[in-house]
Amino acid sequence: MNGVVKVTKDKPNVTRYTRKIGQMGNSLGVSLPKSLAARLNVSQGDEIEFIENDRGEVVLKKAQQGHLPDHVRPEVLEAFFDVFEEDTGILEDLRDR
Repeated sequence: MNGVVKVTKDKPNVTRYTRKIGQMGNSLGVSLPKSLAARLNVSQGDEIEFIENDRGEVVLKKAQQGHLPDHVRPEVLEAFFDVFEEDTGILEDLRDR
């Protein structure tokens, strides 16, 4: 993806970043400018939340990470969620048995 960024100051305490949307595999993506990533305190592998308000504005913030118990491996939990995301009817099928 193109690393070009346009930064403008509209008002005091308001910084506007402009990025181009790029292809990332079969999806579309937007990279974060280094300065914005630093302000959000995010790095590769972190998750961010996109929060849309009633005016159609989107706020980005670092997602709060829950802590798993020591006996739960994250990759097993992720695989579990992937299975149920692929087949949303699996719980109903299991319940009816």
